[in-house]
Amino acid sequence: MVRSDNSLATHRQEAAEVREAARILLRTPIVTATRAPDAMTLIRKHSSALRKLFAVNVGYHLVVESGFARLAKLPSEPHAAERVLSRRNGTPFGARGYSLIALAAGALLAPGVGEQILLSTLVIQIRTDAAQQSIPLTDSIGDRRQLVAALAVLLEWGVLTEVDGTLAQWGESGDEALLTICRPLLPHLLVKSIGPGAVYTDLLAPHADAPRRLLRRRLVEEPVVLRSDLGPEELDVLSRERSELTRMLGDAFGLVLEVRAEGALAYDASGSLSDIEFPGSGTVKQVALLLIGALLDTVGDDQVVEMEFAWPVVDSMVGDLLRAHGKAWKREYAEAPRTLRDDVVALLKSLRLADTTQEALVLSAAAARYRPQPNASGTQLEFE
Repeated sequence: MVRSDNSLATHRQEAAEVREAARILLRTPIVTATRAPDAMTLIRKHSSALRKLFAVNVGYHLVVESGFARLAKLPSEPHAAERVLSRRNGTPFGARGYSLIALAAGALLAPGVGEQILLSTLVIQIRTDAAQQSIPLTDSIGDRRQLVAALAVLLEWGVLTEVDGTLAQWGESGDEALLTICRPLLPHLLVKSIGPGAVYTDLLAPHADAPRRLLRRRLVEEPVVLRSDLGPEELDVLSRERSELTRMLGDAFGLVLEVRAEGALAYDASGSLSDIEFPGSGTVKQVALLLIGALLDTVGDDQVVEMEFAWPVVDSMVGDLLRAHGKAWKREYAEAPRTLRDDVVALLKSLRLADTTQEALVLSAAAARYRPQPNASGTQLEFE
């Protein structure tokens, strides 16, 4: 039986919608109807297909309810680049920040809390719980701003919604605010529930899974997957099932598989799935890109393995870049080149483009993708 043109068009449209919904969930694992009504409508429409897609291909569990969707990803592999929660200004949350988020979520689950709460009432409960856990939390402007940063995370996730007044106003002047709570979402914030017999290390351990699904998950989540980080079974899947991997990544998530001698990556041509835009704007990203080019210029074009550059060499090149372009970059970096170098290295490590030893920066062969090349006119830069 041959499908009609209308039937084929409908099938393609549904497949495209499922792929778009899957991409939304990969990019934003918590989606709420309040913050993203159109996305939530699309996810609910294809919830059955999405649950199967994530479970079969990458081993993720998807919860879809009337007001929210929660994609429960699994802990990263040991070799994966670290992803930390950051404040809106880009500063990473420390242990205290995570503690305040946990205290806030716990306070919102306290008996008697309804669908709305005054910010002052929430703060009193958080401070009471903090005192019981011997966590100092005063009314100083510094502590208040830290608490605002923690609550802002719950706003971003859709757990809280500002109804009257704002967190920022309370943080600066103590003005009252009324918040709406998405209570059904709160129990789903943790990927794994912590029972009485749970061991902390068990919660963070990678989930045992078939090598096929492990490899797919790593390709979806990690910017670069190095062969040296793969076990024999995963390497076998990469070798024998490359065509199937290519098809699955494209059909399910709109990703393009690229396999090289040093490893593999699944990239998004649109760039919309990347949590770190690179190349991109900002001093650190610009210096990182130029530093890659400068370092690669010191080795042959046929160099395809990881390359080590002693720290004095790296520091010298960062200094040269500051002297050449420093007027266009953040002023504080001009006075602290070591800080700039450290921030650039941290970015490259998060992208799996570099690693470090005590003696050197180890640049991955994958970094050669970003070697600047003059265009035909010789006046601009293009990238491999």
